Amino acid sequence: AQTDEQHRRQGRLAAFVIAGSGLAAIAAPLLGLPPRFEILILLAALGGFAWAMIVLARMWLSGRKD
Repeated sequence: AQTDEQHRRQGRLAAFVIAGSGLAAIAAPLLGLPPRFEILILLAALGGFAWAMIVLARMWLSGRKD
């Protein structure tokens, strides 16, 4: 069982990853990089979104068990 502080810390980290991934996805086309680097940035952002969604889903499920 996680404490409230651990839940807050995980939620904060997930929020920062979502925000950073969103900014990276918005900035990728604006940087003027070759398309393969732009796609690499977009794939990294997609990975960040997926990781954050998994963390948030695990937090939600652990909160339902309590």
